[in-house]
Amino acid sequence: MTREVTVIPERSGTAFRLPQGAALTVIDPKGEQVADLLAYNAHDIDEVISSGRTLDYAETIRLTTGHTLYSNRSRPMLRIVADSVGCHDFLLTPCSIDTFLHFYPDLPPHRGCFGNLAEALAPYGVGPDQIPVAFNCFMNVPVDGDSGKLKVLPPTSKAGDSIVLRAEMDLVIGLTACSAPDSNGGSFKPIHYRIDPA
Repeated sequence: MTREVTVIPERSGTAFRLPQGAALTVIDPKGEQVADLLAYNAHDIDEVISSGRTLDYAETIRLTTGHTLYSNRSRPMLRIVADSVGCHDFLLTPCSIDTFLHFYPDLPPHRGCFGNLAEALAPYGVGPDQIPVAFNCFMNVPVDGDSGKLKVLPPTSKAGDSIVLRAEMDLVIGLTACSAPDSNGGSFKPIHYRIDPA
């Protein structure tokens, strides 16, 4: 366990264990950069973070300090204990090569967060079909109150902003520096993270 900051290079991802009680700080070092976050029960990867359960129990799509991220088995996985941004997304799936073909047909396709997460999580026994909707730290997805239409706007996060999540069980975490242009204000930047033990 280290208190040092680890760098996730732009348009890449990683995976690691996060023990129960430890705190994960996800940092946007340059501003306007999204980080897709997944969590699995370290002892049973069939238990995974669930946007549906979380939004149902929180009764809001605006998750921030004090909210809990739940698993598909309705058990607490991560609790948000600090948040300097207060704007995150739990509606949209990790970007993928299909995302690029759909939304960015004039750009070179990229495997996106989905491909980065699949590669990073494979050593933990997680297959591509076990990758759900991620908790998209710092992602700005406003919902029109009348039509329900979604927009993807640049993150409101500034350089050095962060969110801190405490593990409620032993977890395997997947974390990216997002690869989609619209999600990141048109540029790609690294994400930093730090683990503090219980």
